[in-house]
Amino acid sequence: MKQRLDWVVLADGTAVSYASVGAGRPLVYVMGWLTHLRLGWELPAERALYETLAPGCRLVRYDRAGCGLSPAVDRPASLEFELEQLAAIAATVDQPFDLMGTSMGAPVAVAWAAAHPDTVRRLVLYGGWTRGEELSPPGVREHVLGLVESHWGLGSDVLTDIFAPDADRATRAEQARYQRACSSAATARELLALSYALDVSEFLAQVRAPTLVVHRTGDRAAPVAQAEALAAGIAGAELVLLPGRSHLPFAGDRDALVRVVRRFLGLPVGRRRADGLTARQREVAQLVSEGRTNREIAARMGIDERSAEGHVERIRLRLGFRSRAQIAAWFSERRDQL
Repeated sequence: MKQRLDWVVLADGTAVSYASVGAGRPLVYVMGWLTHLRLGWELPAERALYETLAPGCRLVRYDRAGCGLSPAVDRPASLEFELEQLAAIAATVDQPFDLMGTSMGAPVAVAWAAAHPDTVRRLVLYGGWTRGEELSPPGVREHVLGLVESHWGLGSDVLTDIFAPDADRATRAEQARYQRACSSAATARELLALSYALDVSEFLAQVRAPTLVVHRTGDRAAPVAQAEALAAGIAGAELVLLPGRSHLPFAGDRDALVRVVRRFLGLPVGRRRADGLTARQREVAQLVSEGRTNREIAARMGIDERSAEGHVERIRLRLGFRSRAQIAAWFSERRDQL
């Protein structure tokens, strides 16, 4: 798949970048804390999430102001500002649309669905919460905010360990670098503070759309009690708890999450492997992850070097990568699922 990038401009001049993938009924995806449409698309695990969600629909994601491809603004972060940005994105798609919010995007999606019931066909909330102040004790919140502000490098490392504890060391390091590339330390702190300040408990009873609340039982960033509160507060909401500790939707058992979401949205849940690789290509990908050269791969598989090179190139093209290193990182991240 190829993502298509575009822009919307709010009434106050704020520019917000958004990306579309696939075709069909719109699925507007409100992402979490820090994002970067271009760099996120280059991360194997994150891209795989979007490519498995998108078939049969038009998946629309956006970088909130100050993140990724969306320029920074002087206006402070707030729920009102979040909803204005979402409104600009909603205006670009057919209505009603499916709405999915992950992490910080979940309470934003709740507030939108409550205020604009006619625009939302189905609502999906992953890794979300009702009251941000209940995510962790006050002292812990202040410590994390201070760390992000004073030492963004260390702060991103600490938060990555919280968000994706089951990922391997290389993947966590890559994710920490990604966070730092998404925004400045000041913006990261401001948006994290907003996450802690969000309280959508008063909006829950106003949500009319059929709602799925999905959460991992060992989520270290958002306690499962918050998911239970979301489901209890929204009439008729379905609560699905998945095993795992990772807060990031593309970490851990990503495929299980996608199956639950697609089934709820009425999209086909295929049995075909999401990566689209043959058994032979997965074997080559494993050898690449072990640092083998084309010559070594050829010798191991009993083929000539040119054939080995062709296998690697087809894997790269199939997965949309630009280097062997990306293939290696992708295989290492999915090793237990292949």
